[in-house]
Amino acid sequence: MWSVVVIGSKLMTRFHNKVASLEDAMLDFVVAVVVVNVAMLERVDGAGECGKSSPDDEAMKLAPCATAAQDEKAAVSDSCCAQVKRIGQNPACLCAVMLSNTAKASGIKPQIAITIPKRCNIPNRPVGYKCGAYTLP
Repeated sequence: MWSVVVIGSKLMTRFHNKVASLEDAMLDFVVAVVVVNVAMLERVDGAGECGKSSPDDEAMKLAPCATAAQDEKAAVSDSCCAQVKRIGQNPACLCAVMLSNTAKASGIKPQIAITIPKRCNIPNRPVGYKCGAYTLP
């Protein structure tokens, strides 16, 4: 009888831990969504670093770069390189995107993200361009 109680207690503890882990993951997701929505609400209409588009809107277009912007050894996809090449025509926009609230909420590491233009072999990238504490290689 006692062994059944002990086994049942262990199962309940495991179940509780998994539920708590799921709740933590859901809370992290909700926080990220709120951060993105607040950033979008704070957007000012008019011309900014990225023209009429906000850096947060442009950051959403860089979803194919998510893995490459977190791991310098990850392959950079062709779709990521195409978007970086397009946005990178305006270095101030690329910088603003890299440092945007959306990029931060997505877990982008700026010190790695800044290497993507070089990893894409973009020929006319603005080498030496200062982006906050980072410099384009």
